[in-house]
Order: sequence, then C-alpha cells, then structure tokens
Amino acid sequence: MKLRALAPSLTVALLAGCTTAGPDYHRPATAIAESASATGGFVSGDAAAFTPAPLPDHWWKLYSDPVLDRLVENALAHNTDLRVASANIARANAALGLAEDARKPQTQIDAAPGYAQRSAEEELLSGGPLPPAFVYSARAGISYQVDLAGQVKRAIEAAGADVAATQAAYDATRATVVADTTRAYLDACTAGREIGVAQQAVALQSRTTDLTRRMIRAGRGIALDATRSRAQEEQVRAALPGLLAAKQVALFRLATLTGRPPAEFDRTVAACTQEPHLDRPIPIGDGAALLRRRPDVRRAELELHAATARIGVAEAELYPRITLGASAGSVGLLRNALASDTYKFSLGPLIGWEFPNRGRVRARIASAQAEADAAYARFDGTVLGALRETETALTVYARDLDRRAALRAARDQSARAASDAQRLFKAGRTGFLPVLDAQRTLIGAEQTLAAADSRLAADQVQLFLALGGGWQA
Repeated sequence: MKLRALAPSLTVALLAGCTTAGPDYHRPATAIAESASATGGFVSGDAAAFTPAPLPDHWWKLYSDPVLDRLVENALAHNTDLRVASANIARANAALGLAEDARKPQTQIDAAPGYAQRSAEEELLSGGPLPPAFVYSARAGISYQVDLAGQVKRAIEAAGADVAATQAAYDATRATVVADTTRAYLDACTAGREIGVAQQAVALQSRTTDLTRRMIRAGRGIALDATRSRAQEEQVRAALPGLLAAKQVALFRLATLTGRPPAEFDRTVAACTQEPHLDRPIPIGDGAALLRRRPDVRRAELELHAATARIGVAEAELYPRITLGASAGSVGLLRNALASDTYKFSLGPLIGWEFPNRGRVRARIASAQAEADAAYARFDGTVLGALRETETALTVYARDLDRRAALRAARDQSARAASDAQRLFKAGRTGFLPVLDAQRTLIGAEQTLAAADSRLAADQVQLFLALGGGWQA
C-alpha cells in the first residue's frame, strides 16, 4: 500500500530526470550583439588615422617606449585594484567548489556522551522513572542527492558563469589599470614638454625685454615698451606653476598605480620632456571583434548566463528531491558502549517535495526569470555603451587630429610673422608694439599646439580603452 502511494511521486521524479529543469543558455537571437550594425565596421573608422587591422594584444607596445613597457608591467604586477579583482576570482572559485561538492556523497559523524535521565514513557517502560545514568549516542552516515531534476547541475552552471564573470571583471580592471598607467605617463611627459615650451617662451620674452632696454638707452624706444615687454614676460611665466603641479600630480598618480607610495615616484619619468608618439595608423578592427574583446561585454553576457541557469535551480523545486542515505550508530548506557544490543542502522531513500508550497516555488521562479530579463537588458545596454564609446573616441581623435594640423599651420605662420616683425624693428621700419603682438601670438600658438598634443595623447589612450584594452577573450 505504501509503495502504491509513492508511485506517483516516483514517476514524476523519473520524468524530471529525463531533462534538466530550466532553459539552456544561448545568446538571444534578438540581442543587439547579434545585429549587423553592431558587428560591422565602425561609422567613424574611415579616417586616415585608422586601419581595420585587428588590435594587438598589448596595445601600449605600439608606442615602442621601454619606459612605458616597464611601468605597465609593474602596474600589472602590483596594482591594488588588480589584487582586489584577483581575490574576487578566488572567492567565486570557492563558491563554485561549494556547488560542485553537492554532486559528491556527503558524510556525517557525531557523538554525544552525557549524564541524563531518559523518559520511561518514551522508552515504553511506564510504571516508574528510570534512574539517571551516563549515556551516549554515536552515529555515522552517508547521503547522496539524486539530481533527477538537474538542480545541482544548474547551480554548478550558474557558479561557473559567475567565475567567468569575475575573470572578465578582472580583465576590465586590468584594461583600466593599463590605460590609467599609460595616461599618467603621457600626462607627465606632455606636462614636461609644455613646461619646456613655457620656459622657452619666458626666455624669448626675457631677451626681448633686454633688447628693448638697450633700444631705449640708444634712444630708439620709450619706457612704455619695456614695461609692456616685462608685463608679457610675467604673464608667460605665470603658466609655469600650473604645469609643474600637473606634472607632479601625474607622477604621484603613476606611483600609486604601480603599487608604490607617492614619495617613491619614478625619477626617470620626472625627467621626461617628450611624450611617445604613434608612427602608424591605429588598428581598430570591427564591431564583432570589439564585442569579443570588451571584458565588460563578456561580463554582462556571463551574468545573463548565470541568471538563466538560476531559473533552472528555481524550477527544480517543483519536482521531488530524492536523497539516498545510509547510517549506522550506537545508543545506550555508557557502561554498555558498543554492545550488540546498542546498534542501529538505516538504509533507504529520503524523498522531499514541497507540494503544498508550489505557490512559493512559482514565486521564486518568477523572481529568477525577472532577474534574467534584467540581465538581458544590462547585456544589451553594455553592448550599446561599448559601441557608443568606441564611435565617440574615434570621432574625437580624428577631429582633434584635424584641429592639431590647423594649429600647427597657425603656429608656423605666427613664427614667420614674429620673425618678420623682429627684423623690421631692428631695421627701424616699425615700432616695438607690432613685435610684442607678434611674439604674444607666437607664444600663444606654441602653447595651444602643445596643449593640443597633450589632448591627442589622452585621446589615444581613451580610444584604446574603448576598443577593449587589447586582450582577446
């Protein structure tokens, strides 16, 4: 009779064993990452500054700068953010190990000696109390969960996707660390170069002031000319403190990125006065390669995978849970420990089923489905963000290159005008005011060009970061 009552439950359980609960993960066909416009060439990638060649694995080596290579290597080895990301991977692996352990037989051993008085009624010895005595109980058991509905399998699948997602998060942190290290190095070098430009401008203006004074002593000028020249010299000099501070800040940032206190900033970088330049078009690949490379895109899809697997974990609660177990033990008076009449054992399946609570299970399934829907939306949003960032970086870099070319032409014209004005002044064919104006224009053009070069260097780093950091999945 009992077996007949259990038959429906066992039948359902066996039917559940024919398949794994929940949907198998595959990238949705409607995902934005599957669209042709997302995987094709970049809209802004047709400028001469770019090439459709694949991005190399270590993009910073395109600069061919040994100092930069050394700094990046140190950052990858000692950066504290990477240490945190590495610890997150270890924690996710521990969670995976815990999920995988559910596939193995579970063992249990317990022992409980003590001084107690047992209930006579409980022992079916009514009529008087039992005397207190030293008693004991000891038990050893082994159990194994039969994963008929695939709940353990889905839990392991979700935990494995979590591990891969934390690895992608590590890759994203690594890409950011490399970009920040390169940016700090370029900032220090471009600040050094701008300091040199400012110092040259101060020296030029100082020579002009001395020349003006000599002209005044020779009767070919007035005191107002010297005052104006001195004022312009001080105005140019005023740019130096800000540039010196920017360079020092970049050195401090570079030190902490490589795992050192600010006081241990790199003295070699402190002497840098010329940032490295790219001598070739930037390889950018296409949208499909970008989405494979970008670690944030990989992480978002892996989180979607994990969320999909957890739907199966929740759905498996609709089916009976069967655990096979065996146990043996000994219970009795301590003075009779392990005597033949103290032994007991149990062998058989344990079937659990939350049949009366299916509404609760359905709610958990709905919650897991909602989380998967949210993860899908985040995946699409991450893809859109990656494409937008890349197109923006391409456009900004190409337009800043055009701007830099125009500024260089303006600087060259300003230099020619300043030389002509100086020559005319020495020949006595013009006053000193045109010379001051021409030099002021030249100094401004030089400083603007130097700032444009600094901006281009930052644009390059931002573009490489948008392209995915340079690591293949």
